[in-house]
Amino acid sequence: MKTSTLLKIVLSILICLGIGFVGSIATQTTVNTWFVTLNKPSFNPPSWIFAPVWTFLYVLMGIAAGLVWSRGFHHVWVKTALYHFGFQLVLNAAWSIVFFGYQSPLAALFIILALLVLLLITFKWFKVVNTLSAYLLIPYILWVLFATALNFEIWRLN
Repeated sequence: MKTSTLLKIVLSILICLGIGFVGSIATQTTVNTWFVTLNKPSFNPPSWIFAPVWTFLYVLMGIAAGLVWSRGFHHVWVKTALYHFGFQLVLNAAWSIVFFGYQSPLAALFIILALLVLLLITFKWFKVVNTLSAYLLIPYILWVLFATALNFEIWRLN
């Protein structure tokens, strides 16, 4: 692997982890207060699972984005893929801010639905540029699907 590719992967991972950190700040404000008072579905995982899962997903996302970026940002398909990736990262952080920070499961549900659509579009564009990078997004897509169901049920139950 070329040094420039490795550098792009490392930078992409750091960006993704940084977005995760922003989201975690919002989460920490109410996860042990407001969130514990909510009715949750039976499939709600224990709170401790979220940090390691998200860390793993952000690393995979960063590797995927770095592989796409390494194809050359001058290429229109790479730009398109990375623009979609960037926008879905913004929605990713916005979800935590809205769900936990503003304590609004309904508004967060709309955000996560938009995130899911944008994530599927990102998958499509990543596949055009680099098939492996698209496949690295599959665990993230599955987790967001799960999180969407969880968000819906939390909204419905409360």
